[in-house]
Amino acid sequence: LPPAFTDDPERLARFEREAKVLASLNHPNIAAIHGLHEADGVRFLALELVDGEDLAQRLMRGPLPVEEAVERTLQIAQALEMAHEQGVIHRDLKPANVKVASDGTVKVLDFG
Repeated sequence: LPPAFTDDPERLARFEREAKVLASLNHPNIAAIHGLHEADGVRFLALELVDGEDLAQRLMRGPLPVEEAVERTLQIAQALEMAHEQGVIHRDLKPANVKVASDGTVKVLDFG
């Protein structure tokens, strides 16, 4: 985490609360947060490693076929529906924050 977070106790506490809420989101289309950790005085989030390209990278190669676009959109919508049911809003949904794993599974990242 940057010093702007770690040097401000109120901001750090808010970040830690949000990280715990996000870590509680358990859905196959949301990249998992494994926790907030500290090593050598540096705080960091441990996130699920998603092997694949983000949707922005994929779209640079051209438009998605309709069937693929519908499938990706459905997976994104299912992830957001679950998050919204838990009171979590994404705040920064864009193609760069959506990864497509090598098996075709969509993972929504970076809930802000």
